[in-house]
Amino acid sequence: MDATPSVQIDNERVTVTEWRFAPGAHTGHHVHALDYVVVPLTSGTLRLIEPTGTRDAELHAGVSYTRLAGVAHDVVNVNAFEFRFIEIELK
Repeated sequence: MDATPSVQIDNERVTVTEWRFAPGAHTGHHVHALDYVVVPLTSGTLRLIEPTGTRDAELHAGVSYTRLAGVAHDVVNVNAFEFRFIEIELK
């Protein structure tokens, strides 16, 4: 099952997307072409399947983080509930 993206803003400076993950949903493997910020709307665990291995990340609602372009992973919701976050890509 795929995670569901909903683009809220897409202009010359940023793309803002809300991501919704049903239990077990994933993004599919992808590489981030842009620097980005994630703002979790839900607290819980996401599994990151990366080229170097798999790890679980504990995220907390409202506690943002940032990553540089080039991150490669598949993101999986391992919670028994829907997980949501906002992703802000910087152009």
